[in-house]
Amino acid sequence: MVDVNGKANRVVLVTGGGKGVGRGISESFLRSGAEVVICGRTEPESLPEVSGRSATFIPADVRDLDAVERLFSNVRERHGRLDVLVNNVGGTPFAMAADASTRYHESILALNLTAPLCAALKANAIMQSQPNGGVIVFIGSISAVTARPGSATYAAAKAAILSLTKSLAVEWAPKVRVVSVSPGLIQTEQSHLHYGDSDGIEAVARTIPLGRMGMPQDIGDACVFMASEQAAYVSGVDLLVHGGGERPAFLEAANVNQQRA
Repeated sequence: MVDVNGKANRVVLVTGGGKGVGRGISESFLRSGAEVVICGRTEPESLPEVSGRSATFIPADVRDLDAVERLFSNVRERHGRLDVLVNNVGGTPFAMAADASTRYHESILALNLTAPLCAALKANAIMQSQPNGGVIVFIGSISAVTARPGSATYAAAKAAILSLTKSLAVEWAPKVRVVSVSPGLIQTEQSHLHYGDSDGIEAVARTIPLGRMGMPQDIGDACVFMASEQAAYVSGVDLLVHGGGERPAFLEAANVNQQRA
């Protein structure tokens, strides 16, 4: 198998790569020809698979520093190298900031900021020792640059990820490229938790200029590109994958200058 870089069997680690956006990322890298390793607290019922090739699973809670150490040691022992890390694990339940406990806010920051940073540190240590270095892809969010009531701490963590991407790209160059990919509204198996039933999901989709919510593969394909030789001069930047963004609310509220597609 040869991936988009023309390199055989590139080794890619996708944290939380067994479901949702992470699964789409894993499948896109498998499609590119890479060897894909995923991690999570529990093994998914089925591993990501494309054309008879499947990801391998290593159990790891990325919030546990000892588990992260074992994870990267395991990847290096099994494969001899690590070419790409996709820091995908993250998320948040809905909670208004004033209603949540301090411990809750700390846990959201630990999952969405501290854990990706620690994983990146371990990946960089491996990649700096490799002749061809490597690429670290942080999964950001449109939430980093918009108001997100009900997930304020998550949004703040994602904003920090964008800043972290810029700084690490300078610190770890030229061996390691560091980039981020920020999804907009993505339809996954958990969309109902955020948008409600099918009518709610369809209504949300209508607010997006391209007329649909993103799919996990949209994010996966963007990650493959950002990790490829086609993006070899791209580092320290964020790629927004959001279908054109969200239609401004004032356009619907105003009673003049209405423009309909």
